[in-house]
Amino acid sequence: MASKNELVEFIKNQILIEKQIVKSLNKGLLDIKNLPVKSVLKGISLDSIKHAELYAAASVLLTQVSPALQQENLDTQTELVEKHIHLEEDLIKKLEKIMPTIQNSKVQFLLKSILSDEKRHHALLKQVLDIIVHGETITEADWWKMLWENVPFHGAPGG
Repeated sequence: MASKNELVEFIKNQILIEKQIVKSLNKGLLDIKNLPVKSVLKGISLDSIKHAELYAAASVLLTQVSPALQQENLDTQTELVEKHIHLEEDLIKKLEKIMPTIQNSKVQFLLKSILSDEKRHHALLKQVLDIIVHGETITEADWWKMLWENVPFHGAPGG
C-alpha cells in the first residue's frame, strides 16, 4: 500500500504525463486531414485534459480539507447534475435505437465509442450526485440537527 506522500507524488507525475500527451497529440493534430482519425485523437487529448484535472482533484482530496457546500450550492449543483443525467439518458436511448440500423462499420465504431462514453458519463453523474454533492453538503436541516442534538434537555425543563 502506497503512503500518502507516495500517492501524492505519483499523482503529480501522472499530471505531467497527461499534459505531455495533450501537447504531443495537439501538435500532431495540426497535420492530420482525415477527420475521423483527427476526431479520435482529439478525443484522446480531451480525455487527457480531463485525466489531469481528475488527478489534481485527487491530490486536493489527499492534501486539503474540502469546504462543505452550503444549501444554495447544493440546490444549484443538484439541478445541474440531474439535468445532465436526463440528457445522458436521452442520448443513450437514441444511440441504442440507431446502432442496430448502421451498416457502415467505421461509423458504427465511432458511435459505439460515443455510446460507451455516454454510459460512463451517466454512471459518473449519478455518483457525483450521490457521493460528492450530497456527501459534502451541510443543509439547513443538518445545522439544526447538530445544534439540537447538542442542547442539554432539548428544550424541556430539567430533561
